[in-house]
Amino acid sequence: MIIFHFRFSEQGNPALFFISCFFISLSCWLYHRCACYQPEGLTLFCNSVEQKIYVELNNMVPCVRLLNATHQIGCQSSISGDVGVIHVLESEANLEWVLSTGPNPPYMVILESALFTRSIMMKLKNGTGRVAGAAVVVSKTNPAEGFSPHTKCPNENTGVYSESYDPTMAHCNVTVWNPLGNGLSYEEFDFPIFSLNDDNDTEAIRQCYLGYNLGVNGSTPEYPLCAMQLFSHMHAVTDTATCMRRNDINFSINPEMVCDPLGDYNVWGSTKPLNNTAKGHKEGESMVIAATRLDSRSFFWDVAPGAESAVSGFVTLLAAAHALHNVTQEAHPPRTILYTFFQGEAFDYIGSSRMVYEMDHKQFAIDLDNVHSVVEIGQVGLRSSSELWVHSDPVSRRNNSINVSSLIDTLKSAAMNLNVTMSVPSFSQPLPPSSFQRFLRARPIPGVVIADHQSAFSNRYYESIYDKAANLNLTYPANLTEDEQLEFVTETANALADLATVVARALYKQAGGADAQLINIKAEPKIVTQMLYGFLVRSNNTWFQALVPPEFKNFLKPTPPDYYVGVSQTPSHARTPTRLVQYLLANLTGTTINITKENCHSQKENEQDTESKHLYSYVWVQGVASPNSTERQGFCVRSSVRLSKAVSPAFDLLQEYSSKDYSTWTESRWKFIKARIFLVASHDLEMLTLGVGVGILLSSLLLTYIISSKADILFSSGREPANATY
Repeated sequence: MIIFHFRFSEQGNPALFFISCFFISLSCWLYHRCACYQPEGLTLFCNSVEQKIYVELNNMVPCVRLLNATHQIGCQSSISGDVGVIHVLESEANLEWVLSTGPNPPYMVILESALFTRSIMMKLKNGTGRVAGAAVVVSKTNPAEGFSPHTKCPNENTGVYSESYDPTMAHCNVTVWNPLGNGLSYEEFDFPIFSLNDDNDTEAIRQCYLGYNLGVNGSTPEYPLCAMQLFSHMHAVTDTATCMRRNDINFSINPEMVCDPLGDYNVWGSTKPLNNTAKGHKEGESMVIAATRLDSRSFFWDVAPGAESAVSGFVTLLAAAHALHNVTQEAHPPRTILYTFFQGEAFDYIGSSRMVYEMDHKQFAIDLDNVHSVVEIGQVGLRSSSELWVHSDPVSRRNNSINVSSLIDTLKSAAMNLNVTMSVPSFSQPLPPSSFQRFLRARPIPGVVIADHQSAFSNRYYESIYDKAANLNLTYPANLTEDEQLEFVTETANALADLATVVARALYKQAGGADAQLINIKAEPKIVTQMLYGFLVRSNNTWFQALVPPEFKNFLKPTPPDYYVGVSQTPSHARTPTRLVQYLLANLTGTTINITKENCHSQKENEQDTESKHLYSYVWVQGVASPNSTERQGFCVRSSVRLSKAVSPAFDLLQEYSSKDYSTWTESRWKFIKARIFLVASHDLEMLTLGVGVGILLSSLLLTYIISSKADILFSSGREPANATY
């Protein structure tokens, strides 16, 4: 923002003052943004002029630039923003106007979500010079044909299947898991692309377009035309190694970073407390790992609803952990069950690769020798019948010492008398994209992945903006209040509760628990429906409010969280999905203890306690509000739930920014994101206006010079002689 401060007093030169005002006005016109402050004379507010010129668009989300070891993807604008005449695309055939026949390029293309296809976007990408940017109007209904901007073979280069493990199964040679994937999320665009909701902003754009940019009876529209300006300039370029090197060579007092590693925290907890201070191998400890992922993504930054790809799995595991709590406390099985929720899995398994690395290097509470087996819950919210599929690794199964068959039999027997059927794919195929693959890269371990698909994903909106509550058929009867929706048990909740029961019983049996206890293990549909509502509809609800600390309540919103992993520099308290899962797991598997709030925050049970913090974590939650009151009865929850870093080892452990073994994804930084529309004049008129303005300025300067040089004559006053008499 440019600020002009000019004082004018009675002794000043009026001509100079008005010429200066003219120069300021011209500068305002050139820079589009200024505030003119003049307390003792005429006050000019260029910002008020700006408000009359521009209509700011508030609900637009950009595509941003991401980088890895080899290249960059995503979108960006020029440093001053990109401007283009708005053209609403009606069909793919209508592209000719943008790419060749339209007389007023460059164009800012507005397209409905049905036209947001690879074919159209690649044509726009190749329309160099005639495309200034694009804005996608996100439909409130999902496209029936499906849409996935991810690749057809997710995370193909960082999973277990490689040229050295089994080349016949590498790169989805056997099974194409995401056949609808068009790869748009992995393309690079040299112009900005924003998404906008179908709301008031969209209506303003349409009215502006219809009023100014449509010719009458097929004629060419005349100026002024409706234009849009998009700001999303990215600081990082080339690849991760380049931007991290530029981060390191900044010598200013306040160094300006250009990119940040993607990362967050994994959430984990166990049925028996582990000494988290003592890292490495635990003698006599055998662990059954129950795993799932926490994150998702889409083409647009921080818009990742992840209903099927993430939420269906971690809600099921949370419900299973809750179902196991009482039984494992009363009759703990010989093996410990370790619940793990991995972050950043959409970007080459950030969270799982970090945990496996720490286990392998004695930096975690257990090591890989403690791991008995792994049960992972993948995408499980779209089973068309009662059938779910148990996937395993055909390569490790060739090793007779890796007993996967008994684990599969355990799952099948746990499903008996429930509305769930556990089936095994009828042909030998690799594991679907899953965190378990990172464990297999380290060593052969018995494990399975539970999913709702036999081969290709059932999810037709994988890693897209459409993978939201509607994708799981999460609907509520009309006229229900928010609290009534929170309590309403949907069909999806019942189906996931049945699966959670199967998983909980199988985990207990796999951990060596007695069969007699299985009947006491049952997931609660009400808990599942509350979690689905909170994670997919409205995080700011009465149930979530009661289970989170007071300082976290402001992060609960009347919308669901987004499950994009974000960057590792984000403050931990602002990571809504991670923190919500941490607090829910603590409440569902922990114990309420009667200690003071101060001791709870200090991670101790009394003033002399110095050992409990090594075994347990403590969190003070708000509790339920009293009837007819806003005051809450807070309490302390003790649990074994903890956080661990979910940042790729390629960054803070190995400093290998070109690693082929670990994720190297970074996100570019930017100064601001902004979008606005306005009327633009023709280029000839702009040049004429500028020329006239410059001419007036030069004439004014010349006139001022002449007047100043003759000021003693023009502004002198005649005086009467001193000896004049009357």
